[in-house]
Amino acid sequence: MVYMYSLDLVIRSSFLHFIEDPSKCSNKLSSYEFLNDGLMIIKKGRIIELREYSDEDEKRFENIEDKRGYLVVPGFIDTHIHYPQTEMIGSYGEQLLEWLETYTFPTEQKFSDIDYARKISKVFIRELLKNGTTSALVFGTVHTESVEALFEEALNENMLLISGKVMMDRNAPDYLLDTADKSYIESEALINKWHSRKRLKYAITPRFAPTSTREQLTLAGKLKEKYPDVYVHTHLCENRNEIEWVKELYPERKSYFNVYDYYGLSGDKSVFAHSIHLTDDEWDDISKTNSVISFCPTSNLFLGSGLFKLSKAEEKNIRVGLGTDIGAGTSFCQLDTLNEAYKVNLLEGNKLSALKGFFLATLGGAIALSIDDKVGSFTEGKVADFVVIDWAVNDLQELRVNNSNDLEDKLFSLMIMGGQQNIKETYIAGKRKYCLD
Repeated sequence: MVYMYSLDLVIRSSFLHFIEDPSKCSNKLSSYEFLNDGLMIIKKGRIIELREYSDEDEKRFENIEDKRGYLVVPGFIDTHIHYPQTEMIGSYGEQLLEWLETYTFPTEQKFSDIDYARKISKVFIRELLKNGTTSALVFGTVHTESVEALFEEALNENMLLISGKVMMDRNAPDYLLDTADKSYIESEALINKWHSRKRLKYAITPRFAPTSTREQLTLAGKLKEKYPDVYVHTHLCENRNEIEWVKELYPERKSYFNVYDYYGLSGDKSVFAHSIHLTDDEWDDISKTNSVISFCPTSNLFLGSGLFKLSKAEEKNIRVGLGTDIGAGTSFCQLDTLNEAYKVNLLEGNKLSALKGFFLATLGGAIALSIDDKVGSFTEGKVADFVVIDWAVNDLQELRVNNSNDLEDKLFSLMIMGGQQNIKETYIAGKRKYCLD
């Protein structure tokens, strides 16, 4: 018997998605659902059913896409990335503050040109899709053109993407500075044009406390008060020299995080990238305000910034997502990010399990960005953003996978040995947007 209504897609494969955080489950097996031979049914871009495959399904459905031998997981979610820095990934030899001066600021100057911004936006979105990332929280530049171009391209691909114009009125080259008033006016115009347009969202984006005056942060807070549904996206406690600089610039505030909190920029849709060198008070305050941390291991190691304490965030019940932080980050792929995250945790005296890792890359990221009602798992009704992963693309991976004892061991091998080469296909709302072949 054939289904009597039109379907977008019916897929037969192995499926993995998470129900809750494995680190919070007394029995880790209850944190996820794995179907070795499953069937996912998609209609109008949404998941209407995920279940075990049955022999009767060949009669029920006219066309089943057979992806046996692969693993299908929800699309990866990147909670901190700079699209204008795509072209400067892997730039040599500096720590944070020097790196900004040497590489970042000169590169970002180019994005006053809308045509250039559109060119890099296309490259950036393509790289996300090639690496299995279907949703992202993205820094633009100080130029409205940078955000316009990125949102245009994301809209074309129907991606769930959150971005915003950088607010920066001091301690940067003159060619990149705005003013407190100008940043407010331009940000508000972008909010009114783009926020909640299809799958797009806006983020109020002060670069970091040192590059904003008190006046600018005051107006950023007023924007957040006026538009409480928008996000806040910034940096926090990435580098020790940066922290000392904040103390000099804001001596009246008790901590770096307190600068943001004082101006009304903390909360459940406020994402603070890095958060490596937090004081005990800052850990407590982030938790109390229900703010979010983006863990960016490849960037933190590349710039020599330090090691994030994931176990401390878990202890404080703080939501955490994974960020690639391109271009200080060294890969668009969340598999590479998980590889480095494992090492960071080990250096901190902890172990990042494969289950926790894949949770962070999918449902954990969705929870961090408050989009878990839309994406992050294969729950009925969610948008069908997903990635098809090849377990093994070379002889060494095949040898390792074939000698794996169980699902978690196979996932761990993928987390350590996998990368962009393992991303077979990426789908947005049930439509294939990337195929390796």
